[in-house]
Amino acid sequence: MELAARGRITKDADSSAVEWLLQSEDPSVRYFTLTDILDKPKDSPEVEKTRKLIHSGPKVCTLIDGQQSDGGFGVHPYQKWTGAHWRLVSLVELGIPQGFRPAVRATNLVLNWLLGEAHVRNVPQIHGRYRRCASQEGNALAVCSRLGIAQDPRVRRIAESLVEWQWPDGGWNCDRREEANHSSFNESLSTLWGLVEYYHATDDKRVAESVEKAAEFFLRHRLFRSCRTGEVRQPETFHSKVHRSIHSFTELHYPLYWHYDILQALTILHRAGKLADPRAEEAIDLVESKRGEDGRWRPEGYYWSLKRKTRAKLAVSNVEIVNWGRVGPNEFVTLNALRVLKDAGRFRSA
Repeated sequence: MELAARGRITKDADSSAVEWLLQSEDPSVRYFTLTDILDKPKDSPEVEKTRKLIHSGPKVCTLIDGQQSDGGFGVHPYQKWTGAHWRLVSLVELGIPQGFRPAVRATNLVLNWLLGEAHVRNVPQIHGRYRRCASQEGNALAVCSRLGIAQDPRVRRIAESLVEWQWPDGGWNCDRREEANHSSFNESLSTLWGLVEYYHATDDKRVAESVEKAAEFFLRHRLFRSCRTGEVRQPETFHSKVHRSIHSFTELHYPLYWHYDILQALTILHRAGKLADPRAEEAIDLVESKRGEDGRWRPEGYYWSLKRKTRAKLAVSNVEIVNWGRVGPNEFVTLNALRVLKDAGRFRSA
C-alpha cells in the first residue's frame, strides 16, 4: 500500500518535472527532455524544430559572445570559468551540433595549449605514476569527440596520453607527494568522460579497456565511499586550503567544471553504460532522496562567483558568465537526475 502510494507520487513528480523542463526558455533543455527523457524520435518535427534552435539559445549565445580571431576569448584557455576550455565543455553539454564553427575554432587554441612543449614537459613520473591534472585533457577529449574531430592526430595523442597516465587503481591524480598512491575523484571523472566520448567516436579498443578500469574505480567506491573504511569520501584537500570548503561529494551542482559530485558521476557512468551495476544503487538512492516535492532538484552551494559579463570582470578567475540557476530548482541538475533515474528504471512519467 505504501509502495503503491509512493509510486503514484513519483509518477506525478516525474510528469511535473518534465512539464517544467519543456517550458524552459533554453532550447537545449527542451531538446534533451524530448529525446533523452521522453524518447521522442530525433527526426520528429517537434524535436527537429527544437534542435535547430540550440545554436541560438541564450546560453550558447552568451558562451560564444566576444570570441576573438584566434578562437579564444582574451584570456588563457583554462581561465576559470571564462576561458575557451570551460566554454567548450558547456557548449557541448548544451548539445551544439558537430562542426559548430565557433566551438571548433576554440578547440584549436585548447589543443595547442595542452600539447605545447611547456605543458607536456610538466608531467612528472613519481614512484611509477604520472602526476597530471588529467581532467584538463579529459574535458578536451570529450569536447573534440562530440564536435566530430576525434580523428585529428592531436586528439588521438591526448587519448593515448590519458591511457598511458592511468594509475593502477583505474584513475588519475596530479598529487606530486611521493606517498600519494590513490587516484583523485576530481581528476578522474572528467577523464573518464573524455575516454567514453572518444570511444563512442572511434571504437578504439584500448580506450575501451581504460574506460572499464576507470568505471571500476568509481564503482569500487560506490561513487562516494572509501573502499577501505566505507566512510563517505571528502574532496581532496592537498591543492590548497580553499578546497576544504568547496562542497561534499554528495552535494549536487551544475556545472561541475573540474569538481566532483555523485550526480555527475552517475551521469558519466550512464554514458559509459554502467548504471546497472548494483554498486551504483546507493548513489542513485541518495540523488533520488534529494528531490523536492515539486519533482525537481535544487543545487546545494557553490564557492565560485556569478557576475554580470563585462570586459573588466572577464579577467577575474572563478567567475561565471552564464547563470545556470542557483536559486530555486535547477534545470540541468533536474535533467541529469531524470536521465539517471530513467536509465535505472525509476522514471514513471506517463
